[in-house]
Amino acid sequence: MAKRAAPEVNAGSMADIAFLLLIFFLVTTTIETDAGINRKLPPMEDENVQPPTIKKKNIFEVLLNGKDQLLVEDELMEIKDLRQAAIEFLDNGGDGSCSYCNGKKDSESSDNPDKAIISLKNERETTYKTYIAVQNELVAAYNVLRDRRAKSQYGMTFAEMEANYDDVNWPGNKTKLKEQIEQIKVDYPQKLSEVQ
Repeated sequence: MAKRAAPEVNAGSMADIAFLLLIFFLVTTTIETDAGINRKLPPMEDENVQPPTIKKKNIFEVLLNGKDQLLVEDELMEIKDLRQAAIEFLDNGGDGSCSYCNGKKDSESSDNPDKAIISLKNERETTYKTYIAVQNELVAAYNVLRDRRAKSQYGMTFAEMEANYDDVNWPGNKTKLKEQIEQIKVDYPQKLSEVQ
């Protein structure tokens, strides 16, 4: 009886098929990139330098507990009221050194926007949604004040100024616009301290 030859599988094109599948999956797969919160961290402190003394009245304390309740300056507050409270604190002008502040000039509140600090503290159990909502309201307070200052100084909002600076087709003087943007940031510097 003659031996029968086993049928062979042609494996010559297997490498080509594997390579084509690899290319297909590389081209069609999307890789997720996590988007974070854009925050400028304070510079590293020299150990030999004493931190500046900050008056308690220049610190706006915002506390978030694990039940997503908001405590602002030792009083319960709704998130919808936080923006206005932050604006009143930042724009107070308590010591009279701020010529552009429109606040109540309350001597018990912040001296001027340059000295005002917003301290945001939260517990670990705070939900991410509430934390971001609070942070958005605080940043929005700075944006409202910057828009108002830019509108009174330069006739356009701060957001419009930044959009014009980023627009390559904007016909104006970009150097002068950049200086104006920086001046508004100096007038209302964003000092948001976050502690967990």
